[in-house]
Amino acid sequence: MGQDEGDGSPGARRAGIRQVAAAAGVSTSTVSNVLNNPDVVATSTRRRVEDAMSEVGYVRNGAARQLRGAPSTIAGCLLLDTANPFFAEVSRGIEDRLTEAGCLLIVGSTDSRAAQENTYLRMMEELGVRGILVNPAGSRLDRLVRLSGRGTPVVLVDHPRAGADLCAVAVDDVHGGGLAADHLLALGHRRIAFLSGQAGVRSLRDRAEGVRRSIAEAGLDVSSTLVEIPVPEPCTVDVADSLADQVLAVSPRPTAVICFNDVVALGQLRGLRRRGIPVPERMSVIGYDDVQFAEQLSPALTTVRQPKYQLGRAAAELLLAEDRPGHQHQEIRFTPELVVRASTAPLTAGG
Repeated sequence: MGQDEGDGSPGARRAGIRQVAAAAGVSTSTVSNVLNNPDVVATSTRRRVEDAMSEVGYVRNGAARQLRGAPSTIAGCLLLDTANPFFAEVSRGIEDRLTEAGCLLIVGSTDSRAAQENTYLRMMEELGVRGILVNPAGSRLDRLVRLSGRGTPVVLVDHPRAGADLCAVAVDDVHGGGLAADHLLALGHRRIAFLSGQAGVRSLRDRAEGVRRSIAEAGLDVSSTLVEIPVPEPCTVDVADSLADQVLAVSPRPTAVICFNDVVALGQLRGLRRRGIPVPERMSVIGYDDVQFAEQLSPALTTVRQPKYQLGRAAAELLLAEDRPGHQHQEIRFTPELVVRASTAPLTAGG
């Protein structure tokens, strides 16, 4: 009946659900539902039970609960860089949904390193977490598939399934890269710099592919239209600022810059300003993600918007569904959209 954290027997040091039920004036099964299936309990009743838990000093025993086969209330999440505003918003979406389900989220940064990812995966598996949400550090998913096969559910975040037997949430980044390139081409730009990210990260490879494909479909020669400049790690604003020198040194000079995310775009805006290049009068700049600061920049940043918070919530929902009867792995795919602001302008404006 859910007596999984103490039974109120004489001499027990922990308060049990019988004491909680008595204090709240409900049955022990209602207390069990509040603990394990809160969505089926009326809000007023749930709050009364939660108040009773505080009153009697009830603390649930997670280890005992798991021994009886109940899912853990702890979930793990591995992201490339939690300091990146994009991942911060994704993480918040995950956390909010898991909190609603009574789960605690543990988040770690892999810094795009497979070895660090593997270390965290092993530690989380040893903890017996309910499941792990992962933005993979590389393109190989076999370790994650094996982990799932051993009983720790895995959900891919911002990464397609790519044939793997896992759940996933992803964004159509090929389309997103195409949106950025199409916008600049429509403004008349024919010499474009692309500040590209790590080739091992699937979403960044897809953005680059979308940019190239858009240029080719416009009937232009990719090699003469596009100049790709890799962004070294760590990808900070200062690093992106310094890359303005490389952009300006290209001959013939580009009239627009596509940045693989908004942090890089912020660095480019700062770097170009420090070098006396006005945006967008002499250089258009477009980012990717539409993080919270993008609209507050000067000029406000044109960017490709990803549904970051919704991405996180959807991933958490897939994880929660893993232990439901008849569960089948699925992929949820989101479509990005172009947000035009003040950092891009027609070539005739001064390019």
